[in-house]
Amino acid sequence: MSKKRIIEIMDTTLRDGEQTSGVSFSASEKLTIAKLLLEELKVDRIEIASARVSEGEFQAVQDVTKWAKKSGYLNAVEVLTFVDNGVSINWMLEAGAKVQNLLTKGSLNHLSHQLKKTPNQHFKDIKDVISLAQEKGIETNVYLEDWSNGMRNSKDYVFEFLEYLSQQPIKRIMLPDTLGILTPNESFEFIKEIRDNYPELHFDFHAHNDYDLGVANAIEALKAGVNGLHLTVNGMGERAGNAPMASTIAVINDFVPEVKIKVNEKVLYTVSKLVENFSGIMIPSNKPIIGANVFTQTAGIHADGDNKNNLYFSNLMPERFGRKRQYALGKSSGKANIQKNLQELGLQLNDEDLKKVTQRIIELGDKKQVVSKEDLPYIISDVLDRTYDEKVKVISYVLTHSKGLRPSTTVSITIEDEIFEENAQGDGQFDAFMNAIRSVFKKKRLILPDLIDYAVRIPPGSRSDALCETIITWKNLEKEFKTRGLDSDQTVSAIKATEKMLNIITN
Repeated sequence: MSKKRIIEIMDTTLRDGEQTSGVSFSASEKLTIAKLLLEELKVDRIEIASARVSEGEFQAVQDVTKWAKKSGYLNAVEVLTFVDNGVSINWMLEAGAKVQNLLTKGSLNHLSHQLKKTPNQHFKDIKDVISLAQEKGIETNVYLEDWSNGMRNSKDYVFEFLEYLSQQPIKRIMLPDTLGILTPNESFEFIKEIRDNYPELHFDFHAHNDYDLGVANAIEALKAGVNGLHLTVNGMGERAGNAPMASTIAVINDFVPEVKIKVNEKVLYTVSKLVENFSGIMIPSNKPIIGANVFTQTAGIHADGDNKNNLYFSNLMPERFGRKRQYALGKSSGKANIQKNLQELGLQLNDEDLKKVTQRIIELGDKKQVVSKEDLPYIISDVLDRTYDEKVKVISYVLTHSKGLRPSTTVSITIEDEIFEENAQGDGQFDAFMNAIRSVFKKKRLILPDLIDYAVRIPPGSRSDALCETIITWKNLEKEFKTRGLDSDQTVSAIKATEKMLNIITN
């Protein structure tokens, strides 16, 4: 069995990822993320900042390097620097950093039009910076900015540059697809050509995701022999972002058996959620590996298949990433979805009750995209509470609440197929509704029970659109009894509970 090739993973969330529009990590946030990346996720290196950007950036780098030095990670912390006659080097020395990623021009187009220099002039400037860094005890990696366009349009220049760098005291040459223009085929061919010419040098590949090819390009770069990959948490980065950490790691582990990486898959989701919170950039629900819905089965047939020899399982098991499979409850749910959720709650229903609950969830799903597992006990109690014939039906109602005016309700109901319509005011919308119902029942010479308790519950941790259960306790001459109503609107759930009461007293 051939020995696996060890690949370095460099995370650049704190530098390139921070170029995401609107994102700026504080010094404490950078330190927290840096610790998690190196200690828990176990990436090999992190790029944390650009030199000379701001005082806040300087403070953040100082905080990270101080911790890294104490914890033995200082050589894994890198800073982007510039060919600027040593200004970046001095900045690094003051900040306590020991590894520079020197930004140079990887295409003749950039060199000619941005720097307006010849290759030899640029190479000499680079040599001066590398020599100064070596003198100051700073290790150098070199970025070839716009390298992908360089390989397409000025390949002779790229190889002239590589030949020059091969004679310099540097550790890594980093090949960025700066504008995210490469196809997977080009990624493989360009890197293969370079590796064939310089088999002893260390090359990193830095993919951008403008065509949504970041992961594919990174994998082809690995197959072509690259030594390291640059990734970002949640695919953060300028424009469409960089190759995303979670997806790339999963693909490497499942489809590139010839390489070995140290990254701890189980921490990917934890790191992603932390970066989501700090950055304010929400993870799309369908984002592979880390999205909210990617391990959620919605269709009932899929849940049924999972019960029958795991027919809808793949190698992407959620437990690999510290997650759990979920079964959504909504209009596409079947009994299998509901049974899966009941099992997690420790609940059992007979076939008849399960059918009723399934139908109720489908009805709710038409109004609300997904019903949560936490909603399920409320739905069960609501459905199984219906032990009466529906003689009374609330057909329609209008609830109004205006500042400076008393709330009012117009309601239309049927009592044994006789239609009544009434309007009333009250101290609140529900009170107005009850006054309207009271007027209707007075016409029928029926007396309503007294309302003696009114309780509202929502599932723990729910959002504003959560199902709301209203439990009302009523008292008439004979007894006390309770009715429940369930809806995402609190007043409507109370009306549903009242409708049950009306049927109980008229049966």
